[in-house]
Amino acid sequence: MDQFANKTAVISGGAEGIGLAIARALGARGMNIVLGDIDAEKLQQASAELAQAGVPVLALPLDVAEESQWQELAHKAQERFSKIHMLVNNAGVGGEAGPIEHQRAEGWQWALGVNLLGVVFGTKTLAPLIREHGEGGWLVNVASMAGMGGTPYGGAYSATKTAVVALSEGWATELAGDNIKVSVFCPGFVRTRIHESQRNRQARFQVGDSAGETSGSSAFASRAKSLVENGIEPALAAERLLEAVEAGELYIFTHPAYRAAIQHRNSMIDDAFARAAQSPLLQELVDQEVQSL
Repeated sequence: MDQFANKTAVISGGAEGIGLAIARALGARGMNIVLGDIDAEKLQQASAELAQAGVPVLALPLDVAEESQWQELAHKAQERFSKIHMLVNNAGVGGEAGPIEHQRAEGWQWALGVNLLGVVFGTKTLAPLIREHGEGGWLVNVASMAGMGGTPYGGAYSATKTAVVALSEGWATELAGDNIKVSVFCPGFVRTRIHESQRNRQARFQVGDSAGETSGSSAFASRAKSLVENGIEPALAAERLLEAVEAGELYIFTHPAYRAAIQHRNSMIDDAFARAAQSPLLQELVDQEVQSL
């Protein structure tokens, strides 16, 4: 029997793109699906599609940056399906792009609210519910290749996705005793509408003018749009994700060609440690035992 069969997954940002592709793939494996999304129209379309395919589905409105909405979703999900076994923190926005001197507080708050606090609130709310039935489960956080290194002109996006990687690493240890397997998904470019994130930007994160728009940010946004539109299909990303989750992998990648860039970054970090070990200022610390929590 498929390890996912007859279990329940909650997917944020599940109305389209990677989230819906994951819902389709998990539904095909016999899971009950709880979709949360801020786009009510797309949410209902996704729910109808899954139901027509014979997938037990519950679709609920969800602004992931509002903790109370996570609590409401969790309550209704338990009412419908009793136990929750998987959380996929998928909802995300591209944020505002541009040189740091033109980046606005509202743009940062938007990216932090959705990309970071959305993951925190989702995990805070649902991890205890996965823990309580004692059967174990999965926590899957959708980050990005941008979470593995800084991106010029995309500071808020790369910062929040890097934070999601770090959270996942910590939670992998924290939740291991509860048999909750943690994975962080770092895809390259996928053909979604993340470059059109503004369509669902919450009113509290809006600004009344275009003061943050510059020629640099416009060029970056145009390039990002082209890369996204030429990315891999969400269905491929979803199947790769489930392949790795089934294998118990922590880090999940979709684009092997990025390996060289990550190896270069790791090499620079290793070289920096080597230089620290050679510093006359630090000789008493070279052989110090590493302490952990």
